[in-house]
Amino acid sequence: MTEPSLLWFRHDLRLSDHPALLAAVAGGRPVLPVFVLDDAAAGLHRPGGAARWWLRASLAALGRELAARGAPLLLARGRAETVLPALAAAIGAAAVHAGRAYEPWARAQSQRVHEALADAGLGLTLHTTGLLREPHGFGSGSGKPYAVYTPFAKAMLAAGEPPPPRPAPDRLAGVPHPPGGETLEALDLYPVPGEPDWAAGFGASWQPGEAGAQARLARFTRQALGAYDRQRNLPGVDGSSGLSPHLRWGEVSPGQVWHAARAAQADATGTETFLKEILWREFSYHLLWHRPEMPQAPLRAEFARFPWQPDARLLEAWQQGRTGYPVVDAGMRQLWQTGWMHNRVRMIAASLLVKHLLQPWQAGAAWFWDTLVDADLASNSASWQWVAGSGSDAAPYFRVFNPILQGEKFDPEGRYLRRFVPELAKLPQAFLHKPWEAPAEVLAAAGVRLGQSYPRPVVAHEAGRARALAAFAALRA
Repeated sequence: MTEPSLLWFRHDLRLSDHPALLAAVAGGRPVLPVFVLDDAAAGLHRPGGAARWWLRASLAALGRELAARGAPLLLARGRAETVLPALAAAIGAAAVHAGRAYEPWARAQSQRVHEALADAGLGLTLHTTGLLREPHGFGSGSGKPYAVYTPFAKAMLAAGEPPPPRPAPDRLAGVPHPPGGETLEALDLYPVPGEPDWAAGFGASWQPGEAGAQARLARFTRQALGAYDRQRNLPGVDGSSGLSPHLRWGEVSPGQVWHAARAAQADATGTETFLKEILWREFSYHLLWHRPEMPQAPLRAEFARFPWQPDARLLEAWQQGRTGYPVVDAGMRQLWQTGWMHNRVRMIAASLLVKHLLQPWQAGAAWFWDTLVDADLASNSASWQWVAGSGSDAAPYFRVFNPILQGEKFDPEGRYLRRFVPELAKLPQAFLHKPWEAPAEVLAAAGVRLGQSYPRPVVAHEAGRARALAAFAALRA
């Protein structure tokens, strides 16, 4: 009998276009698919609350698909370097295959697993399952990592199209008498018995799993891709792809997304704009691989001296969507209700936190990490550093978004705001993004009581902007 393979699923919870899976079953080998929840290895970057909700549902979907093909998923909990060699020994595995992970903790985990398997006479073969190209093998003409997005994106495009996606096997040969594993409930991902079901509404917005990813990809390329360049910044319009959590958990590969966009009969400008977003994700991983300190420390060293003014009251107002700036509050409430926030609003909300309120970007990144279903260490860290001005290719710190003008520009009819800040829904359009300027009789007619039913701004825009610029000037002094 052909010796079996062990297939270690990580951030690649799908069956199609999965090089590690195809290698594991090559030649008709029996395979034992396994997922190991190793919170100890991840440490501070273990999946947050919203991501754990997604992970639970995604593992359930993956388990159903694998079982239907003949090779049930084994769930395990513990240190991967202990669990995987034990499973390999139990089934007499000849090989262990997995997708490569890029987070600093995951790289260290891979090394420990490699060493533990080597002690048992086995190898660990890592495959590219989550990116278009490996960041450690892609550099500038000088051989150095890229530090600026535009030349990185140009080089990626010049390198040619990614290989076409490969389909999932119709059938898999499972190993006879597989070892026992954990139940999904035993992983304690969600919900926590006795606690409020804060994620109860997530299911109305999302379908975790490979089938959900493919359905969303098909809908986006059919309906919204052609207008992506015109509508992606409008939170009141369904113009985003909504693929970020599916990509984060590897339920769809970036290559599948890339080729689906290329194949769609869509406006070329919309397609190219969307593909640049895929390349921004690649660039974020490129930065994380070469600058593993990025999740905690500013990439521009001078920002380590930035005069932040941590204030628990201001941070809480921002977290709860009670800043008094309607577009920011709408975004923070969308995040809490759905586990996701529109990208343009993420930038506006992040700018308010780090600039108007002078709160450290790490505090915002930590909140997003716990509340986003698409919480991705590379993209989350790179994007927060971009807004804060401390990143490798960041927006200048002195670029301070005006949350009023941003709201009026990108949510001009107030569709988004009225949905997530319903206490302002009856205000006339002229005052929707600045309710404090409305006359008393207009507020009364709309049922708005400033400071009671809806807060006044925690800081006036001009005062917040001036304070931010003064802090930046002090940094440069």
